Amino acid sequence: MGANDGIVSTASLLVGVAAAGAARDDLLIAGFAGLAAGAMSMAAGEYVSVSSQADIERADLAREQREQDNNPEFEHAELSTIYQGRGLDAGLADEVARQLMHHDALAAHARDELGISSMAHARPLQAAVTSGITFSVGAGLPLATAWFAPVAHTVPLVAGASLVFLAGLGALAARTGGASVPIGLLRVTFWGAMAMAATAGIGRLVGAVL
Repeated sequence: MGANDGIVSTASLLVGVAAAGAARDDLLIAGFAGLAAGAMSMAAGEYVSVSSQADIERADLAREQREQDNNPEFEHAELSTIYQGRGLDAGLADEVARQLMHHDALAAHARDELGISSMAHARPLQAAVTSGITFSVGAGLPLATAWFAPVAHTVPLVAGASLVFLAGLGALAARTGGASVPIGLLRVTFWGAMAMAATAGIGRLVGAVL
């Protein structure tokens, strides 16, 4: 997702600025500025979002710990009910709940009641760095195309190359997720093309007015 965002936003920016008749240096400055701003925005947004998720998880765990301290019998019954709902008979569910709570009561309730596991624990810094890097990699593809493209052909080359990049990522994501490759490919390229067409139209309009 970060790489797709980087391609679409940076390619759209480059196409719009080029369509307005900007000089090569101005185009590249806009592209690098868009890459830096987009990467920082993605990283900051992801950090804030995942930090909020981590805060919620900590608050849920603290509340769960208080409930276990104040009423362990109710918490045992609650966990047993969860296991019965998943198909265990009452006796086995009670025994499983008892043993899991004896081993680590908070971990058992976090996993089975709250849906919080150590494998999916929120990591704000890791999420921020990953988002910033993936956006930068994606943004670098249309920017590199603009760097080497002849000025007169910047718009079609950047747009065409970016659609190829998007198609490749869309197909890869669909294949990895076990979804339909043609649908994944067409979906991401269609919306990328729409974004670039919109910014090209705005760029031409602004360039004509100015």
